[in-house]
Amino acid sequence: MNTVVSLPGWRAMRWVLGTLGVLLAACAVHAVAGFDAGPLAWLLEKWGYNVVLVGSGLACLARGIKVRDERAAWLTMGVGVVGWALGNVYYTVVLWDLDPIPIPSVSDVLWLGYYPIVYVAVAMLLRARIARFHASLWVDGALAALAVAALSAAVVFQSVLHSTGGQPIEVATNLAYPLGDLVLLGMVTGGVALTGWKPGRTWGALAFSFIIFGVSDGIYLWGNATGSWQAGSVFEAGWPAATLLLAWAAWMPPRHVRPRPLEGRRTLVVPTLFALLGLTLLISDHFSRLNLLAVALAWASLLAVIGRFGMTFFANLTMLADSRSEALTDALTGLGNRRRLMRDLQEALHPEDRTPCALVLYDLNGFKGYNDVFGHPAGDALLARLGARLGDAVSPDARAYRMGGDEFCVLAPLAVGNPLALLERGQRALGEIGDGFEISAAHGCVLVPEEAVDAATALGLADRRMYAEKATARRSADEQSRDVLLKALEEHHPDLGDHVHDVGLLAEAVAEELGLTGQQLHHVRQAAELHDIGKVAVPSAILDKPGKLDADEWAFIARHTLIGERILGAAIALRPVAKLVRSSHERWDGSGYPDGLAGTEIPLGARIVTACDAYDAMTSDRPYQRSLGHGEALEELRRCAGTQFDPDVVDAFCRVSLRATADAAE
Repeated sequence: MNTVVSLPGWRAMRWVLGTLGVLLAACAVHAVAGFDAGPLAWLLEKWGYNVVLVGSGLACLARGIKVRDERAAWLTMGVGVVGWALGNVYYTVVLWDLDPIPIPSVSDVLWLGYYPIVYVAVAMLLRARIARFHASLWVDGALAALAVAALSAAVVFQSVLHSTGGQPIEVATNLAYPLGDLVLLGMVTGGVALTGWKPGRTWGALAFSFIIFGVSDGIYLWGNATGSWQAGSVFEAGWPAATLLLAWAAWMPPRHVRPRPLEGRRTLVVPTLFALLGLTLLISDHFSRLNLLAVALAWASLLAVIGRFGMTFFANLTMLADSRSEALTDALTGLGNRRRLMRDLQEALHPEDRTPCALVLYDLNGFKGYNDVFGHPAGDALLARLGARLGDAVSPDARAYRMGGDEFCVLAPLAVGNPLALLERGQRALGEIGDGFEISAAHGCVLVPEEAVDAATALGLADRRMYAEKATARRSADEQSRDVLLKALEEHHPDLGDHVHDVGLLAEAVAEELGLTGQQLHHVRQAAELHDIGKVAVPSAILDKPGKLDADEWAFIARHTLIGERILGAAIALRPVAKLVRSSHERWDGSGYPDGLAGTEIPLGARIVTACDAYDAMTSDRPYQRSLGHGEALEELRRCAGTQFDPDVVDAFCRVSLRATADAAE
């Protein structure tokens, strides 16, 4: 809900304007019905309108003095209205009883001085309230002003022109009024157009006020010229009513707008209405001759309408071109989109002019993980960077496209370069390595029209080849790194190969029992398989020693988790696993190594690996101990739960073990 904020002093001014309105209504009623002769009738007839005029002018001045915003405009407007009021006072005091009334007089000077002053005030208001104009709004304002001025010249000015007679100076004075009103109406109509035809209460009141002014001037001048004007008639209420509207408009809260040009049907409807107005005036000129000013203004309004339609036409052409460009362009990367690719590919495969091309489809590896870790805004920024690099890498020989998601495409004429070199440049451009991520690209390439004679077939074949390559490279970077490290561990100590495999299977089963899924489950399995990788730095003599280790040897062994963390941390994809390996020999009671973590400070994956490693060690023959049976090993795990092992992990291990034993018995 919008709340209108009143100007300071509005409450008091509301009573003032209300009182002036009541006085104006009383004067109008007296002019129509007439009160009994007496002081009240005399006051209403001779001074009621003057009080309203002076009060309205003072109200405008008060607005300028009281409120800083738009002060200059409303002070100027107040000066104009007060000048008009003083002209009317002079008329009442000096000219009322004269017959004939001299033209021009002091009143005419004050009345005509109103117009240029108000022109300046209206221009100030436009400047203050409308900061920026669209070019089309200027044209709308011009054609609206010209059309309204033409109508005013044809109706009011025409009547005054025909009925005015006397000395040249009298004619000039009488014609100055409709000319002033004509310009004023044109200005306010143009101002309304400049607001985007959303004038608000202030401009609406100004427009209505100036219309009343113009009509009142026209009635007075016509009646004065024909001798039918009667002093004290109800028509005299027009001027004070117009000034009272100006005062009311002055105290409306300012409404600063940023106008928008006409859109949709209104771009045609509004200019068309003013064009019909101008055309009607020109047609009527053939039946009843209009004055030259009205005809000239009507022609000018039609020319302005033609100019407006021209602007609309060229704006629509520009908008159409922009829409076509946007329809064929990927907004994120600025590359061509799938629609653009299909169009270009169909052109290349046109039967009359087939151009041999290489179509290369790329799909990013690792992008989903990047999005999961860094978030979608960072993912969008990465796609924008990669798209820009791809476009630079293949231009000017080829054109790059973004198909959507993390898929890109390149279409390259074979006549302008080596397609293999182009393919490699595209792959390099779509690769990026950073802290915690590595992005690469799989590809599928098709030669057209040699291998495909239509766009759909070419894209389908490229897509199948791309996913075939991804399938052959399905083993991810972390899996490949894991295999290399496990092979190195097995070569260093053959017995550890079977051990880490068994621990990996146990840890995966326990992790599933505890509800781990996805990447977490995968990391636990890898940590269990690689938890001893640091032992590649431990001499075999220490690992295979049948007796008790001395302090130095034990210190050597205790460093293997830190060494394992450093080895795994060198592979970006295995860094989450490295943290689990570091903590794989911590104890629930805090007596483990290397950090002395306790309880839930130890990562859950590391707690799972600790229990599974201990069970496998207890059930395997070692140079320094005999193996235990399955039941004995489980009992040892339960005994050490709460000291060496996490009790929840031990319970999960026992449940998994019991199910495995039951399945084996069946």
